[in-house]
Amino acid sequence: RAVLRRASALEYKIQRRALRKEDFINYIQYEINLLELIKKRRARIGYSFKKDEIENSILHRVHSLFNRATGKWKEDIQLWLSHVAFCKQWNAKHQLSKVFSSMLAIHPNKPALWIMAAKWEMETRLSSESARHLFLRALRFHPECSKLYQEYFRMELMNAEKQRKEKKEFEQAKMDLGEFNYSEEILNGEMARIIYRDAAQKIKGVEFHLAVLSIAKLFDFTQDLQKEILERHGVFSLQTKYAGDPLTWDYMARRELELGSLPSTEHTTKQMKVSEMTQREERCCAVFEEAVRAVSTEDMWKCYITFCLERYNRKTNSGELKQKRLERTLSAFHKAHESSLLPEALYKQWLQLLLESNLFEKATEVAEAATKRFSLSVEMWQMRLQVLIQLKSDDVTQCFEEAIKHVKSKGTLPLWTLWVEWSEGTNSKEDTEALYQRSLHATTHAESVTMKEKYLDWTYRNGGYKKVRRLFTSLCENRPFSLDFFRKMIQIEKEQESCKMLHLREYYERALREFGSTDSVLWLDYIKEELSHPQGKPENCGSIHWRAMKMLQGDLVEDFVSKYTLLQTGHL
Repeated sequence: RAVLRRASALEYKIQRRALRKEDFINYIQYEINLLELIKKRRARIGYSFKKDEIENSILHRVHSLFNRATGKWKEDIQLWLSHVAFCKQWNAKHQLSKVFSSMLAIHPNKPALWIMAAKWEMETRLSSESARHLFLRALRFHPECSKLYQEYFRMELMNAEKQRKEKKEFEQAKMDLGEFNYSEEILNGEMARIIYRDAAQKIKGVEFHLAVLSIAKLFDFTQDLQKEILERHGVFSLQTKYAGDPLTWDYMARRELELGSLPSTEHTTKQMKVSEMTQREERCCAVFEEAVRAVSTEDMWKCYITFCLERYNRKTNSGELKQKRLERTLSAFHKAHESSLLPEALYKQWLQLLLESNLFEKATEVAEAATKRFSLSVEMWQMRLQVLIQLKSDDVTQCFEEAIKHVKSKGTLPLWTLWVEWSEGTNSKEDTEALYQRSLHATTHAESVTMKEKYLDWTYRNGGYKKVRRLFTSLCENRPFSLDFFRKMIQIEKEQESCKMLHLREYYERALREFGSTDSVLWLDYIKEELSHPQGKPENCGSIHWRAMKMLQGDLVEDFVSKYTLLQTGHL
C-alpha cells in the first residue's frame, strides 16, 4: 500500500500539463531505489517468486520514464548519461543500443559521446565492426578531432591484438583455421596505420603524434608503426618538423631513459645500476639543456623542471643518486629563475624543496624574488609570508604591510586571514583586535563576511560573552552577513548557563530578516527553540509558521511544510 501510494503521487506529478524535470528525476530515483531494495531482499531470503514479472515491469517503467524525460529535455546530457548508466547497471543491452542511437542523433556534436558508444560496442558487445562504424560516422561530423582519431587508433590495435591471441590459441590447439578469416593486414596493425596517416594530414602539432606514439607503445607488435610515427616516410622526423615545440623536446629527452639500458643479470651490482641510472638521467638533462637553449620559453622550462621533480620524487636507496637528483632539480629551478622564465606555479614547489632541504636562507631569497616578479599575485605573497612565519622571522609584519600595499583590495582575504591567525598567536589582544577592525574596512563587502565570523569567534574566546555580544550588535550595523555568523552567535548564547530566550529571539529575528526567504531550516530551528527552551512560548509557533509560509520561495514552502509536519508528530 505504501509503494502504491508513493508511486501514485509521483505518477500524478508527471501527468500535469506543466511538466517539471525534477518530478521525472524523483520518480525515476524512487523506482531505482525500489529495484535495489527488492534485489537485496530477494538475496537475503533467497526468494525468487515472480521475479521476471515484478522486476521487468519496474525496469520497463523506468525506461519509459527516461524516454519521456529525454524526449522532453533533449538538450540535457546528464539525463541521457543517467539512462546509459541505468542500462549498463541492469544489463539492458538492447535498450542501451537504442539509447545510444537516439542520443547521438540529437547530440552528434559531442565527440565524447561517440567514443563512449564505440567503446561499449567494442568492449561489451565485442563488435569491432559496430565500433568501427561509429568511429567513421563520428569522423564525418568531427574530421579534425584529435581525441576521436586517438581512440579509433587504439580500438584498431586492440582488435588486432585480440585476433592475434585468438589465432595463436587456435594454432596451439592444432585447429583448422580454414573457417576463420584472419587478415594479415589487420593482424599487423595496418588499419591503425591507415588511421594515423589520414589523421596526420588533417591534425597539426606534435601533441597528437606523441599521443598516438604512446598508444602504439602499449602493443608489442607495433615497432614498425612506432618507427613511422617518429620518422614519417623516412624524410620528416618529429624532431626536425616540430623543433620549436616543447613537447617534442620533452619526448626526445625522456626517450633517453629507455635507450641503452643494461641487460639485467645475476652479476649486475647495485652500484652498477645506480651508475647506469645516473648516466641515463644525465643524458636526459643534456637534451633538456639543449632544448632550453633552442626553445627558451616558460613551457620548455616547465617540462625540464617537471622531469627533474619526477626523478627526485622517485624512491631510491642510494643517497648519492638522491643528492645528485636534488642538485640537478635546484639547478634547473635557479637557471629558469635567472632567465625570468620560471612559471608562477613552480615557485611554490621550489620553496617546498628548499625548506625540505633545510636551505632556509635561500628559501627567503627565492620568496622575496617571487613577490618582486609577481607583485600583484596574492598566492606569491601568501607563500612568502608562510615561509617567514615558518622561520619565525622578525620581518613578518613589514611583509604583510608590503603585501597589502601591492595587492588590490579584491582577493586579499587569504592575506588578511593569514595575518590575523598569525597575530592571534604572536601579538597582544589589543593589536589583534585593531587588526580585525582594520580588515573589515580593507576587504570587499563579500570578503568581510568571513572576517566577521572569525572576529566574532576570536572575541568570544578571548573576551567572553559580554564583549562578544557588544561586538555582535556593532557588526550587525553593516551588511552583508553570512548565516554562519548568526548561527555562531546562537551557539554562543546556548553555551551560557543563563541562556536567555529573549536574546535567542533577537538573533533568530536578525537572521530571518537576511535569510528567511531562502532557508527553511532556520524557521524550523526557531520553532524548535520556542518549544524546547524553558523560557520559550509555544503559542508563538503559529505566527512563526505563518510568517515562514509567506516569506519562503518556491519549493522551499513544500519542504518546510513536510518537515513541520514531522516536527509536530515528533519524528524530527
